[in-house]
Amino acid sequence: MKRRITMKKVIRTLLATSILAASLPAVAETKVGFIYVGPKTDYGYNYAQEQGRLYLEEHLENVETVAFENIAENADVQRVMERMVRSGIEVVFPTSYGYLDHALKVAEKYPEVYFAHSGGLKTSDNLMTYFAEIDQAMYLSGVAAGLTTKTNHLGFIAAHPIPQVLRNINAFTRGAQSVNPEVTTSVIWTSSWSDPTKEAEAAEALISEGADVLTGHVDSPINYVQVAERRGVYSVGYHADASQFAPQGWLVGAVWNWGPMMVNIVNSANNGTWKSEHLRGDLLTGAAKLSDFGSAVSAEDRQTVLDRQDAIMNEGFKVWAGPVIGQDGTVLVEEGDVMTLNETEKMDFLVQGVKGRLK
Repeated sequence: MKRRITMKKVIRTLLATSILAASLPAVAETKVGFIYVGPKTDYGYNYAQEQGRLYLEEHLENVETVAFENIAENADVQRVMERMVRSGIEVVFPTSYGYLDHALKVAEKYPEVYFAHSGGLKTSDNLMTYFAEIDQAMYLSGVAAGLTTKTNHLGFIAAHPIPQVLRNINAFTRGAQSVNPEVTTSVIWTSSWSDPTKEAEAAEALISEGADVLTGHVDSPINYVQVAERRGVYSVGYHADASQFAPQGWLVGAVWNWGPMMVNIVNSANNGTWKSEHLRGDLLTGAAKLSDFGSAVSAEDRQTVLDRQDAIMNEGFKVWAGPVIGQDGTVLVEEGDVMTLNETEKMDFLVQGVKGRLK
């Protein structure tokens, strides 16, 4: 009898809860806007951001998103953000490096709207930044390259000499040199985030000079990866997994995983925990990671890379531990010292073994 009474109470409670839930107003949707400097199908920077948007839609209820592609880093992006806000967008992700100053202007005009910029170093009351220490993954990719190269000559196609790009050039080179001290890295600057012609020409030139592993930091790795495949050399990807474009020569890639971080940002805007901060992830948080290895990497070499990855994630190894030596031989970081995240985010040098000038 007691059990029946207890069950009746439970049933009544469940019914009452259901009735109460049905009587509550529906939770309003949060409208979130994304802006990309290039196409979301580039299998690179914009593709990775788009995957974050899709993850956000999948993992958060009552979220509506919209995305604009191919928006230049000029006044155009400011006009797009203005239109977004007027249409009811409550959280804006201006994802490209050159969007920051424009986003700050719009954020000041609309203090009730939240802005999350990718990789910047400025904030305001309603603008934060998010990024990840993907140079850790580029270091590991460099280890794979250093173990694979036959010519000891690596090639790097780079867009602009900003700190984020310099970190990747230097980390990639240091990773390769850690297993192969004879390695050098030649850099060609394209002065553009996306210029397929220049990227292909740079890849051809680097291979002709003897590079047998190519990587880069431009919006899309597709162009240099395809040139490498056609010319019979190896490639290391960046931003996203582009292995399908180089099934024979693909080694590995350093890729973003923005989704969980974006979920946390939107949740913070909704629940009142938003902070005007520089939010940073790394290999340990999963915001940056390695792609799958290609068939060109031996089982032994894969294990070497994975062992180094474990050391980084267990904090037994620091990518920017000294000595760090500049191109001219100057010791920039003494042995026993480690560059801080703040210092690496303002990096303005190339390390010894890199061939190329800062523009």
